[in-house]
Amino acid sequence: MDVEAELLDDYREREWLEGMVSRDVVYQVPLRQTVERARGTGFVPGTFHLDESYGSLQSRVARNETAYAWAEDPPSRIRHFVTNVKVTDLGGEQAGVRSNLLIYRTRQEQTQPQLLSGERRDVLRREDGVLRLLRREVLLDLTVIGTHNLSIFF
Repeated sequence: MDVEAELLDDYREREWLEGMVSRDVVYQVPLRQTVERARGTGFVPGTFHLDESYGSLQSRVARNETAYAWAEDPPSRIRHFVTNVKVTDLGGEQAGVRSNLLIYRTRQEQTQPQLLSGERRDVLRREDGVLRLLRREVLLDLTVIGTHNLSIFF
């Protein structure tokens, strides 16, 4: 988790993707809504801020490496804080990982940081001796995201 956070904070996105992410990855950030407890989880089924595959993550990384990544040029200053990590053996070379995530982001000369908090629910799979991200679901605490874009990786 520390290595992943460092790679993402340092914009070493290709190294993260190729070294830590499975080609079968499902990477999702579902849409949250405020509902009464009796009415469900608060997430809209089948509706996502991000619904990514390896190919779409690869496209995002490639775009960020060009001069046309306007959403991140100049790049944001980002810190990923990953805490309360819980690992569960799922058998079959897989592990479930639940963690809390806080992303602290500043852009250009803004004086107010942007904060994104939530829970990450990951499934890691051992592939050729390396644990790789097979599934990531990011459950954001916010119903309205106060950032200009979601060009960052969770």
